[in-house]
Amino acid sequence: MAKLNSQHVPSEFQQLDILGPLDLGFETVLTKDAMNFVGTLVTIFEQRRRELLERRLRISEKIGRSVLPSFLSETENVRRDSWKIGPPPSDLTLRRVEITGPVDRKMMINALNSGADVYMADFEDSHSPTWRGTIQGQFNLRDAVNRSIEHTSLEGKTYRLNKNVATLCVRPRGLHLPEKHVLMEGEAIPAAFFDFGLYLYHNHKKLREQGTGPYYYLPKLENHLEARLWNDVFDMSEQILGLPANSIKCTVLIENILAAFEMDEILHELQGHITALNFGRWDYIFSFIKKLGWNPDFLLPDRALLAMTTHFLTSCALLLVQTCHKRGAYAIGGMAANVPTRNDPKAQKLAMDKVIADKTREVEQGFDGAWVAHPDLVPVVMKVFNDHMTGPNQLDVKHEGMRITSRDLLHVPKGPITEAGIRANISVSLRYLSSWLNGNGCVAIKNLMEDAATVEICRAQLWQWIRNDALLEDGRRFSPEIFRTILNSEIEQARLENARRPDNSLDTAGIILDQLATDRQFPDFMTLLAYDRLE
Repeated sequence: MAKLNSQHVPSEFQQLDILGPLDLGFETVLTKDAMNFVGTLVTIFEQRRRELLERRLRISEKIGRSVLPSFLSETENVRRDSWKIGPPPSDLTLRRVEITGPVDRKMMINALNSGADVYMADFEDSHSPTWRGTIQGQFNLRDAVNRSIEHTSLEGKTYRLNKNVATLCVRPRGLHLPEKHVLMEGEAIPAAFFDFGLYLYHNHKKLREQGTGPYYYLPKLENHLEARLWNDVFDMSEQILGLPANSIKCTVLIENILAAFEMDEILHELQGHITALNFGRWDYIFSFIKKLGWNPDFLLPDRALLAMTTHFLTSCALLLVQTCHKRGAYAIGGMAANVPTRNDPKAQKLAMDKVIADKTREVEQGFDGAWVAHPDLVPVVMKVFNDHMTGPNQLDVKHEGMRITSRDLLHVPKGPITEAGIRANISVSLRYLSSWLNGNGCVAIKNLMEDAATVEICRAQLWQWIRNDALLEDGRRFSPEIFRTILNSEIEQARLENARRPDNSLDTAGIILDQLATDRQFPDFMTLLAYDRLE
């Protein structure tokens, strides 16, 4: 195991205090050298991270004064100039299907064995960040890299890795999230550096021996300065661990409306490390409401009407493909979240037809691949891309001459706001939050695999409709009173569904959802608000 090079440890370095319980075996993940590596990153970069989060607030305040998002004049030369990102490693050149999921042991084995090109192991939206679940996730990743990972179910079935597995990527938590179980000078350290650092420290050597490398997905970036921070974290980590320059590779999720205006700049900042951009549609719509939801001119209709064929989402998708391919990066499409319904062939066919139509649209737009949430969807989506792509990618699809404007990205789709739409948002949020509080961040609800992004868009819509006294299709104005009546009804319905397994977390989930939907000021992230309720 690599030792921390003392020349890189700042003189003012502070030790980390671990507050979480040290279960048997945890000491093999939370080693002194690994924690010193994480602590070094925190010491060097924490002030910049805080300044960038403060900058987010200042930008939001500007938007609150009717200064709408737009392309940056100060970086026009970056968008205009000719430049390319560095070449991808060989095992990230084929990315037609990427499967995503939490760092649960059994799900990790199934995802790696699924036949997908890439598996993104997720510490973020599909992970409930309990202390034990987070450290166990690091165990699971280490065992997966060492190809020793196994799982035996209660029924006695054993799961092991196949000879050929998907290329492993890891998504750490976003820059805004703390890891409350580890302190430096009495303050919780950034969860992003904790997740990133532990995986890198323990696995970089083995990954390189296997001809692969430490690959990451970066979530929730809002601008190119945040990309610059990550670029510097990568560079410093490579220096500390003695890795070749640019051996850490990443994909950035475009899941924030502000990041959509800075795709060129984000690629430019990370050009030695980045391989692709991915369009995270649910979080993208959430950020649209988060930044603009106070303004009645940006009132969105029912979530069911926010299909990827709407103008503002199509515009972002096409801009992402155009930007990526101009710079030599891959464009990865959105999630197919359907869960197979094997006991209902008719419903199964309908769901698969929707998946095929959605992925056909993406491949025709020029995307090089897309996400799925379940192993059974891998062959379905793989066939779509195989049937429509003649080579390993579509970098030749340039969309030259196409011009996407700020107006295109900010175009508001028309449509009604209905009680059915309100109830659907409350229902899925309540059930997901209840599960998340119990330590499960990836939940099948009504044949869809849901994660935190689902709650974020649902509660953002509820907040926006209440904030703007939205006119419902039936002529009523949406109010906190109407919201709470439906919320209480859904809590009772959920209790009836779970009568054999009483769950006290439903009441807590209702309290959290009420605050998310009715606070005068928009609560920044569900995960920030609810994190203190996790062990």
